[in-house]
Amino acid sequence: MKHIVSAASFTRLFFLFRIILPVLLWASLQAGVLAQYRPHEQLGPLFKAVQLQPVFPDSKTFTDCIPKAPPEKILQAYEQEKSKAGFDLKGFVLTYFEMPPAFATNFQSDPSRPVADHIKSLWPVLTRQPSPEQSSLIPLPKPYVVPGGRFREIYYWDSYFTMLGLQESGEVALIQHMVDNFAYLINTVGHIPNGNRSYYVSRSQPPFFALMLRILAKEKGREVLTSYAPVLLKEYAFWMEGAKSLSSENPAHRRVVRLPDGSILNRYWDDDPSPRPEAYKEDVEVAHASGRNEQEVYRDLRAAAESGWDFSSRWFGDGKSLATIRTTELVPVDLNCLLYHMELTLADMAHLQDNKSEERHYRRMAEARRNAILKYCWSEAGAFFFDYDLKKQTTSNVATLAGVAPLFFCIATKAQAEAVAQRLKDEFLQQGGLATTLNHTGQQWDAPNGWAPLQWMSIQGLRAYKHHPLANTIAQRWVEQNVQVYQRTGKLTEKYNVEVAGEEGGGGEYPNQDGFGWTNGVLLRLLQKQATIK
Repeated sequence: MKHIVSAASFTRLFFLFRIILPVLLWASLQAGVLAQYRPHEQLGPLFKAVQLQPVFPDSKTFTDCIPKAPPEKILQAYEQEKSKAGFDLKGFVLTYFEMPPAFATNFQSDPSRPVADHIKSLWPVLTRQPSPEQSSLIPLPKPYVVPGGRFREIYYWDSYFTMLGLQESGEVALIQHMVDNFAYLINTVGHIPNGNRSYYVSRSQPPFFALMLRILAKEKGREVLTSYAPVLLKEYAFWMEGAKSLSSENPAHRRVVRLPDGSILNRYWDDDPSPRPEAYKEDVEVAHASGRNEQEVYRDLRAAAESGWDFSSRWFGDGKSLATIRTTELVPVDLNCLLYHMELTLADMAHLQDNKSEERHYRRMAEARRNAILKYCWSEAGAFFFDYDLKKQTTSNVATLAGVAPLFFCIATKAQAEAVAQRLKDEFLQQGGLATTLNHTGQQWDAPNGWAPLQWMSIQGLRAYKHHPLANTIAQRWVEQNVQVYQRTGKLTEKYNVEVAGEEGGGGEYPNQDGFGWTNGVLLRLLQKQATIK
């Protein structure tokens, strides 16, 4: 006997599978974010003991461990056992926690293969599926690409540069998944965190989401901008929170600051004035050595982590020592260029929706920000773009590759671009690409290190102002540096020593990592560009 499903029954089933189930899944994921395991909060004295001993060489290891029992039970066991004779803290940790999962342990690279083929073979290796994990990892609804090495989660600004390579590889579906994951984070957390870990939620990273939407729109059409408009607006609200309440008596609040002429610009910030869980011991030591108010130091360390430039002489009061870090006293030129682009994108979204008043509003906001960047971040004497020092009310005069952002976003005048290009050629250009700064401090975002995202922004910024010979020289040297290290080691790494041909980068809080998401993305795009030029 045949069972015939009535139209009404079919409608109910369709409603269940297409409407109710996604809503239930969304609610479940959102509940997971809100109830996420937070080792730095839930393990209290155990967390501090493990990090300060330290049990692991890398402070991030314990934050990523998977508890085998509820945190309160583990903490209770610790309190009962820690005073016993012969107590072994590391043994206790290994009893009650699983080590973070290791991925791609069987992957073998073949340096004889073309590097482009190697990169394309790495996309599946670096892709994570949306499976839940009872750890600090915030579950995401769709697949995503991680940087690699110790970075087992998605990272915000890394992902844009990774997407450049995914686009070149035709991985449009994966780009769509990653954009949807970031939209999910904005809707559940309120912003895109540094990465999808519970210990990252108090801060973000350089806001590249609008640029990710541009990549997706190029592949799928401008309707992408319309569909993601509400999400981008929420991210903008996060960065601009408190702007309307600023005054000459109250010139700063969280990520917004009021300049002497009343202009509103942005800075990096973190509401949590405590050591970063993933670098707990390191932060405690820096704060103690500084002789300063510890909460002030912790906030400046966290704000620098939000910048992605952790760490650099860019943020140091004396230009040398991490103990003098003062990130929140600076208005970063690159951050404000990114927000300028976000405002233009919101204006374009309003235009597509035929909302003329909203379009005018965001174009006015963008123009006001552009004028403020040119007024406060350009130095005639230095012939370069710098961060603005809120305390000294002048440019910081610490020359870094953040100064190329006004070229990348076409904010600079032709004369300013000419001056920036000249300084890049005379001072930053090395045999392996551009150095991040002109200072050698041992920090990873200083000389002699070069980083893929800054090479890309420099190259594209120079091309936008028709400085093609210099752009091509930088691209050629960076590609050669990447390829030489790959041919020697079989790896593409997080950063490179651009002062020595074929040399990996170093410095900072942890060893140089391989994988590596944004290096792969930028290199693949540059290889394609070179092929086009030839």
